[in-house]
Amino acid sequence: MVECYSHLNGWEFIKVHKPQLWKEIEIVVHSVDAQGCRTKVSKEQRMRGKMLYSPKAMNAAIRKGFEARKWKQQRTSYWVTSDARLIRKTMQLPTDEQRAVIETEGKKAIFSYNQTDFVKDRIAVEVQFGKYAFVAFDLFVKHLAFYVGDVIDVGVEILPMKELQSEMSSGVSYYEGELYNLIREGRGVPGVPLVLVGVAP
Repeated sequence: MVECYSHLNGWEFIKVHKPQLWKEIEIVVHSVDAQGCRTKVSKEQRMRGKMLYSPKAMNAAIRKGFEARKWKQQRTSYWVTSDARLIRKTMQLPTDEQRAVIETEGKKAIFSYNQTDFVKDRIAVEVQFGKYAFVAFDLFVKHLAFYVGDVIDVGVEILPMKELQSEMSSGVSYYEGELYNLIREGRGVPGVPLVLVGVAP
């Protein structure tokens, strides 16, 4: 764990109210054998044959650490429709009531859900060694949906630092770039307390 950024006092909330959970996050991150995850042989033109850090191997190592500490995947379900007014009306209702209200208004109700990697005691952790677009989805959709749904108090996003990302396949997001994107949105966007965590070998 190299860097950490607190959005809307996310880190402060965890440190004050859930310090043991922050300790568990630190332990899991620091327990990953990064060199042991350097198992991917690059097929890309610019790095052909070079040994790279494998996102799958790193995800598996982190998953093992969180699962050993009873962090679990969690899903939040809801119903959507094409009518913005109806979405606003049903968003705060229990899931089973949303469908009935939408259909009573003569609209088609479509089942949808968001799933997050690890949740424990109202803290969600997403580990993102994937493509750029996935981080925005985590921050602006997943964490926000769980927060608005009163499932979590804080979302934590774990990302590679640029020094780690440069030793991975192309297209992987990195801490410094996503920190810039988050700050560019302004102090209150997204409206969910977050902690961005940057990791490196």
